[in-house]
Amino acid sequence: MNELDFDTTAVPVREGLADVHRRTWRRLAEAGTWWDGATRVAIAAEVRNVAACALCDSRKAALSPYAVTGTHDSLGGLPEPLVDVIHRIVSDPGRLSQSWLNGILAEGLSDAEYVETVGVIVNVLAVDQCRRGIGLGPIPLPDPVPGEPTRTRPEGAKPGPAWVPLLAPEDVSEAEADLYPDTPLVSYVLQALSLVPAETRAYNEIAHEQYTPAGASWDLDRQVREITFAQVELIASKVSVLNGCFY
Repeated sequence: MNELDFDTTAVPVREGLADVHRRTWRRLAEAGTWWDGATRVAIAAEVRNVAACALCDSRKAALSPYAVTGTHDSLGGLPEPLVDVIHRIVSDPGRLSQSWLNGILAEGLSDAEYVETVGVIVNVLAVDQCRRGIGLGPIPLPDPVPGEPTRTRPEGAKPGPAWVPLLAPEDVSEAEADLYPDTPLVSYVLQALSLVPAETRAYNEIAHEQYTPAGASWDLDRQVREITFAQVELIASKVSVLNGCFY
């Protein structure tokens, strides 16, 4: 049996969902825009390792995460600023700050490398938590695929309302024309990873299957899942509250 299949769960799973998980795992192993495949897989491994980090537990319990110093219990192999990014985003995202990110960038991590790291984290957590929710264990991480990152930065990306530059809908070039849906408003959630367009595409793909297709939220009478959009939003809102997401 393919470990990326859902044959062992009693919950019916759409084939589209299974397909996007397979594509996500293949893409995880390949060179991205700023990280090679080995680094992307190492980031994914560190995402799963956060649960075993004593420093993260102590910071999570503290009134302020900045009141607790120490070193993360990491797997090794990644630089400490990158490890801190992974652990802070996974364990305590609600208390990140722009000053923290500025400190990370001052230590040598670029803004685009940060964004690609966020993209890898999002995809790994999306797949792992989806499987956990239907009673399946995590998929073994793939072997890295040789290759070099493209290291391309969209020319239209510019500073704005976020901590990192964004590519606004009006600034996309022909190469990025597929990034955003044709809707009255492109939310900042959709723009969040746009400094690395490949990560925006990856996010859009998995969100299409695990949440709703692009643009569906503007059509309240449209039912794209077995439950209504109102029911989807009720669940999404509850999850956001539990995860401390105040977007």
